[in-house]
Amino acid sequence: MTQYAILLPGDEGAWERASDEERAAVYALHGDFARALAERGHRITGGAELELSHGAKTVRRGPTGEVLITDGPYAEAAEQLTGFYLVEFDDLDDLLQICGILAHGENIEVRAVVEREGQEP
Repeated sequence: MTQYAILLPGDEGAWERASDEERAAVYALHGDFARALAERGHRITGGAELELSHGAKTVRRGPTGEVLITDGPYAEAAEQLTGFYLVEFDDLDDLLQICGILAHGENIEVRAVVEREGQEP
């Protein structure tokens, strides 16, 4: 089985302005997505919705090796990473079709996870 990371970008400002009904509709799409995966033999192995990026911290090394910590995301952009899924399956084409359930105005990114010998899946 191959494991894939499904990266979910989103417009955080739009999410903050969304009504309860609009948010419920988005969560319902995620339920549809999970059901479609299960019905077709895919297995969700992990994932999470992420807090808004204004609470993020960025960590990097300075020129002398010191750890530098700054507030907010590394990249200034209208869209930020809002969540992710980890899914196991060997039919990438089918997985990509199912990801279309979540691709409403957003570009969903799907990447195979690098597996190393002796590494737990």
